[in-house]
Amino acid sequence: MPGQRLTQQDRRQIAAGLRDGLTYAAIARNLDRPTSTITREVMRNGGPNDYRADQAHRASRQPVRQGSGRSASGRAADLGARDPRVVERVSKHLTELLMQSGLPQMMARVVAALFTTDGGSLTSAELVRRLGVSPASISKAVAYLEEMEIIKRERDPRGRAERYVMDDDVWYQAMLASVRINTLIAEASRSSAQALGVDTPAGTRLDKLGQFLILVSDDLQRSAEHWRHIYAPEQQQKQ
Repeated sequence: MPGQRLTQQDRRQIAAGLRDGLTYAAIARNLDRPTSTITREVMRNGGPNDYRADQAHRASRQPVRQGSGRSASGRAADLGARDPRVVERVSKHLTELLMQSGLPQMMARVVAALFTTDGGSLTSAELVRRLGVSPASISKAVAYLEEMEIIKRERDPRGRAERYVMDDDVWYQAMLASVRINTLIAEASRSSAQALGVDTPAGTRLDKLGQFLILVSDDLQRSAEHWRHIYAPEQQQKQ
């Protein structure tokens, strides 16, 4: 019922709905709950891919420790003067979209946190406090994101801690990475078409795929260069 706490059976129905591919809204209707309740429940307990009903229920019965990194007051320092609830809602939405694009859950949460902090950077301790997870989880996530060149680390001038930063140029670099991959696929497709014979059905398909990817990649690279020049001219000046 709306207004009452989720029961263990409610959580098992949530888990079943996630396994069946139901949306949060559909699960909420089945339980006669607000969609926001289901979204909050899932995102607090591992996200749609890692939600476990019994584990979530046990966690809900544990008292929140004073000074816990999950408290609103503990997170507020990273959010400027904005309403923490609004920032959390925006972060959750960004996290879901990033996960749909293929980014693992914890990595998506770190990226969303960096996007929604006014300073544009956070230390490992701040990420632990902001996301309410272990230092080991943050360490694994940032290592992955650094390897993908999505974030970088900088020395905090105010202390010994390192800060993780979203480079303003990251999406331009992501576009170029996509272009490089598409170009490799295009070249492989066209060479395969030659090997199989461009007049054969398979060769024709591969040749058309190669031509398509080359044309789209050229357009994407020109567009990325154009809009980067307009929105991030300082990045070009660094080169």
